[in-house]
Amino acid sequence: MHYLADKVFVHHWPKDSPIWSDSLQQKLDVSINKNSNKKEIIIDYDIIQIENFKFSSLQKIGISVPFFKEECTIIFESQFENVFAHVHITIRGDNFIDIFNQLISWKNKSDL
Repeated sequence: MHYLADKVFVHHWPKDSPIWSDSLQQKLDVSINKNSNKKEIIIDYDIIQIENFKFSSLQKIGISVPFFKEECTIIFESQFENVFAHVHITIRGDNFIDIFNQLISWKNKSDL
């Protein structure tokens, strides 16, 4: 799957995992967290790539359509660059239901 996300937020998780370096946090903030441009999302079998960051060891994947909003959200725990993270991806627009259905199908097929 390949699409553009309207909003992405990546943060340190779980709390008891090693703390991220300031340079890694700054790199994430500049390219993802505090960047208002749409972000490229590529989903393969067991990897989610957001811009130039590859997230693997995916766990606790949740996919939802919030009440009264025309958007879908995927939230998951993962690893990238040898650290742990919690990731929130939000997709808005006319095709959010199509993307939601694709995400559900991917999750069901990948056994994650």
